[in-house]
Amino acid sequence: MRDVDEGGLLAAAARYEEALREDDLDALDASFAPGPGTLRAEGGTALVGHDLISAFRRDRGGAPARWLRRVHLRALSPDDAVTVSETERRDGGRGLQTQVWHRGPAGWRVTAAHVSGAAPLAPAEPIGPPVPGAAPTPATTATSATWRTPDGATALPAGTGTGPLAGVRTAVKDLVAVAGQRTGGGVPRWLDRARPETANAPALQALLDAGAEVVGIARTDELAFSLMGVNAHHGTPPNPAAPGRVPGGSSSGCAAAVASGAADLGLGTDTAGSLRVPGSFTALYAWRPTHGAVDTTGVLPLAPSFDTVGLLARDAGVLAAAAAVLLPPPSVPVQRPAALLRSRTLLQLAEPATALAVEAALRALAVQTGLPLRDVDDVGADFTPGEVAAWTEAFRTVQAAEAWAAHGAFATADPGALSPAVLARFRAGADVGPGALAAARAVVARTRRRVDDLLGHGWLCLPSTASPAPPLDATPEEFEAARAGTLALSTLASQAGTPALGLPWGRVGQLPVGLCVLAPRGADRSLLALLTEVAPTTPHPTQSTTEDP
Repeated sequence: MRDVDEGGLLAAAARYEEALREDDLDALDASFAPGPGTLRAEGGTALVGHDLISAFRRDRGGAPARWLRRVHLRALSPDDAVTVSETERRDGGRGLQTQVWHRGPAGWRVTAAHVSGAAPLAPAEPIGPPVPGAAPTPATTATSATWRTPDGATALPAGTGTGPLAGVRTAVKDLVAVAGQRTGGGVPRWLDRARPETANAPALQALLDAGAEVVGIARTDELAFSLMGVNAHHGTPPNPAAPGRVPGGSSSGCAAAVASGAADLGLGTDTAGSLRVPGSFTALYAWRPTHGAVDTTGVLPLAPSFDTVGLLARDAGVLAAAAAVLLPPPSVPVQRPAALLRSRTLLQLAEPATALAVEAALRALAVQTGLPLRDVDDVGADFTPGEVAAWTEAFRTVQAAEAWAAHGAFATADPGALSPAVLARFRAGADVGPGALAAARAVVARTRRRVDDLLGHGWLCLPSTASPAPPLDATPEEFEAARAGTLALSTLASQAGTPALGLPWGRVGQLPVGLCVLAPRGADRSLLALLTEVAPTTPHPTQSTTEDP
């Protein structure tokens, strides 16, 4: 891609998208090359010549709203390129536009274009919470792997029913205190020893005060010490976005519930990617806040240096509204970044097909927002493989030590309570001495400063995961390889303490993968403001399928 002016081409595409949104006919005309040979095709009709294309637009009366999700770019020569853009309509339908661009004296212009549309995908079957006393059904296994049955006859806490989240159905991860219920942590023996909570966790209470309602307590990986969504005790929640594959964890039950439509919002935690990974695997928006921005009181810890409470949602507007409720009052104005930053090193940590999918999603973000896409090398040196290896190992060392400090006594007293793989992760923390821990914390601090410097030039964009969701029948070694590959990417935000927003736009074939955007600490509201530019924020009314390329 170095032999083509990618920045100039994406800027031209952004001007076109803006003109399309505004129905600026003069700007749309200027985006297409003049002359009798310019071509636009849709369905069974081809318009040949700039004048005919212009007349078509003037008679049409505007194009329906659509949002870019992926922009694939292939250079033909330094002055010629093809883009294939995948779009989403407000009704959930999809569109495809192919454009041939030529760079002449007036810049990049479209010389040929083709557009097509497709109907919305069929919705998944909702995986609703368990119904006490209900007869078993074929969905019983999926339900029990996704939801924990509430204790006794104690009702789940009610919300106010009014406010910005009125009617938003919320799945609460079984690490978060729910008044009158025990917190199970995904481990039966932990649940057996737990006592009912006397109050809701402050994060949950804030959502209830804003009108949200709790529809159930969602399963979690064992004490949150996993990323795949597999629980040896309760089973693996289904992945509605990628059937036959894991949902990702440790906020696995929340992801399955929200992706299926049984809940609108998932209240979960993210230490090493426990919201961003399931968001990537199940095609959900995911938000990890600035470390410390959302109160973690009443939430089972794993590694307090990295623990956060955040959200999953299908709808970007629901995510933004709920995040606004959880965040402290704004202290600085919302600001846009100077650029979107792409790291070649971080892209190469993902499998090749995943890297291509995420890069296509990143171009779509750049085109739709009009923000320039710049390589990290253009604003300073890119990360090195040595840095990546060092921060990954440092994170694992600190996480293991803090996890052992939090739950080592439980693991020691009842080692059979945890599956062998999770127990091994906890026990690794017992072997971390003071010197090794101090050295690892020094690497974390250095990584934090490195990211701070970089984010002064723009927001960093990287894959949420190294691959799509692994199959359910993957071997333990394959799961561990997927986990290890993703940790190198997901722990960067954890160590820097920055907010991270997962956008569910990448596709490897039909398998979702996420694009993750990191902003400076405290810039959560600015980061979330992107969602109003790039995603529908209202229910999906039926809309025409006609698009313009």
